[in-house]
Amino acid sequence: MTPEELLTTTRTVRKRLDLNRPVPLELVKHALQVALQAPSGSNTQRWHWLVITDPGQRAELGKLYQRACREYLDSPNAAGKLFADDPRRSKVQKRVGTSVEYLADKMGEVPVHVIPCLETTGATLPAGNQAGLWGNLLPAVWSYMLAARAVTLGTAWTTLHLAYEKEAAEILGLPGNVHQAALIPTAFYTGDTFKPAARQPLEEVMRLDRW
Repeated sequence: MTPEELLTTTRTVRKRLDLNRPVPLELVKHALQVALQAPSGSNTQRWHWLVITDPGQRAELGKLYQRACREYLDSPNAAGKLFADDPRRSKVQKRVGTSVEYLADKMGEVPVHVIPCLETTGATLPAGNQAGLWGNLLPAVWSYMLAARAVTLGTAWTTLHLAYEKEAAEILGLPGNVHQAALIPTAFYTGDTFKPAARQPLEEVMRLDRW
């Protein structure tokens, strides 16, 4: 793939994650090695990456994710309920909603969970520039997902389990100054028909010089 093909066809994979095919740890490590080339503020590199393959731990995390996801799906902000007054976008949103619901029940079965974390100097997140703080980690998370796609692994950026962040931290044995940013299910995917997604026209979201 060219860089443009990689960037425009790396999609969220939920229903097409292969739950039965083992994922070689070396592929995950390769993608993480690529991710470590992402920028971090002042080159601090305070990121940590938990790679969860143990069936028991994945099952426990899956239960937390399922609980949080069910609460989300019942809320008015669930993906499948958005843009109900726009037939074109509503159709897409409903497909997203059904795939979210599917993953809610299958998360614990996904072969690998990758949980990117950020280390801080104290047990609480510092006040102030949260964009700068999380900017130390999130570009690397996206790099991991791109690198995973390049080696035929599918991923999804999920954060719903953070509604039960403390419970997840206990499962993972995290120290108090290490904070989770996401839960990235990782598996081989079925099929190979990824293509650019429908997006709003650039003219609607770009402003030149001033709002």
